[in-house]
Amino acid sequence: MKGVQFSFDDNRNNVTLSIAPDQLEQELSAQAVYDALCEQGFDEVYLSQSAIKATCDKANHFFKTKDKTSVMEQVGERRHCEVEFRISEDNMTGYAILTAPHGGQIPDTAQVLRLAQKANIRRGLGKKRVKALLEQLSEAEPGKRIEGLIAKGLPPRDGRSSRQRPLVPNALDRVLRPQQSNEKKVDMRNLGEIVCVKAHAEVMRREPPTKGRSGFDVRGNTLVSKEGEWQPIKLGNGTAISDHDENLVVSTIAGMPKYMDLIMQVDDTFICPGVNVGTGHVTYEGSVLVNGDVTEKMIIKAKGDVTVNGFAESATIEAGGDIIITEGAMGKQQDVMREYTCQLKAGGSIYIQHGQGVDIVCNGSLNVGRQLAHCRVSSGGGVTIGRPENPQGNIFACEVSSQGPVIAGTVGAISGSTLRIDFSPGFNQLQARKDFFEDLLKQIRTNATRHKEKMDIINNRVVPKSLLAKVSEAKELLRNETTLLSWMESKSVQLLEAKQHYQESARLIATKKLYSGVSVKLNNRNWRSEREYERAKVSYDMHQWKYEPMV
Repeated sequence: MKGVQFSFDDNRNNVTLSIAPDQLEQELSAQAVYDALCEQGFDEVYLSQSAIKATCDKANHFFKTKDKTSVMEQVGERRHCEVEFRISEDNMTGYAILTAPHGGQIPDTAQVLRLAQKANIRRGLGKKRVKALLEQLSEAEPGKRIEGLIAKGLPPRDGRSSRQRPLVPNALDRVLRPQQSNEKKVDMRNLGEIVCVKAHAEVMRREPPTKGRSGFDVRGNTLVSKEGEWQPIKLGNGTAISDHDENLVVSTIAGMPKYMDLIMQVDDTFICPGVNVGTGHVTYEGSVLVNGDVTEKMIIKAKGDVTVNGFAESATIEAGGDIIITEGAMGKQQDVMREYTCQLKAGGSIYIQHGQGVDIVCNGSLNVGRQLAHCRVSSGGGVTIGRPENPQGNIFACEVSSQGPVIAGTVGAISGSTLRIDFSPGFNQLQARKDFFEDLLKQIRTNATRHKEKMDIINNRVVPKSLLAKVSEAKELLRNETTLLSWMESKSVQLLEAKQHYQESARLIATKKLYSGVSVKLNNRNWRSEREYERAKVSYDMHQWKYEPMV
């Protein structure tokens, strides 16, 4: 290009553009000059197109005015990597902002860490994060800005509040998961698999709160944690605080301990060798422990737990708590009104070793040790046939209404006998609660909006002194209404999540085999097995039942 020269300085850091106007044949194009610089290898450094254009415009002006003055300007420079830092508002994270170099150098990890220290990022720096950011920078185009996290603070962990530790297991827990304890803290009588305590036995201890762990932010400041708090002990029936230890709960009566909802209670226990025509029916305000069988047509009613260390045949057992039958329960279905001669009804959970011809109703979960056949079940929780950790039991020829997963080893029978599992009742109950709550929420939301509009009008007017008290009262009512609305909005979200969780938990799992004749239902959505399956899971997803094999 005649009349135009490009040159590096001695250190090859800067590019100079020299133009002799008297040697030009025509006006210069800034783009043509830029292209010529790139062709000759000067684009290894940063080239300023605005500087090139300004230099060309000046030379073109001299060319038109016949001015022979030479034009010389710096239009390029070698730029090293630019390093900046940013700290979040809460001082818990630090970021590095790197600009890719134009022919310049990229700092190493140690240099970036030293610069971060100078920028008050003193703790939580991660060498691996910085190294990964520099590797990303080495592949970036010149001039590109890359931002990445390089430091993280450690939030303080507040101390855990005091916790209550039962010193003796619940009867149901002991049956499902037998445990051996070496601590001789409870004076008990081992009645089969059931624990009873004597008066003044230690049943629960409150463990002290912890101090927590201090943290730090990226600036190096220490963040002090809060110590845990002492939570009060809630005493149930038959318990009291120990005279010599305020963190120890002891029984005041001999009976059966039960820990539920952070409350330890000891139920006054009626113990008998069996329930038959010789003993008569049993009705008791506490718990009932039967060290034998419950014979035909006998009735047990208790406000606490009922534990039978034996067999129940065609009997009626009602409990406000759990029902535990260590051997099994058996009855038969009468033709009249489809009633069962053996009935179990519990406010809590039910455990039986095996069941046949039994009507079972429980608000909690149902666990059967080995087999359940020809029964009618209504469970407020799940149904597990076998040990909870690995269910291998059998269930067939039953009508089951469950609000949780149904899990067994073998589901159905080779004969194809009908097994019906219905998840609808619990779902419909939850849906009805949600619909009622949504209608109420809609009404309160409308009222709150209308009241706020009225209050805005009042605030924009001059209120007479005689009405100021009433206005203040109205504002307080509006604040209360807004608080209530906020609570109801969060409750509505919880109900929606509960509905989704219910649908996710509605499933049938066969850990060994699933036979034909098994039907699963949720309202108008049905699934029925028409053949034998190996280990399988039937779950409710996207408003339909889905079968999938378990590998």
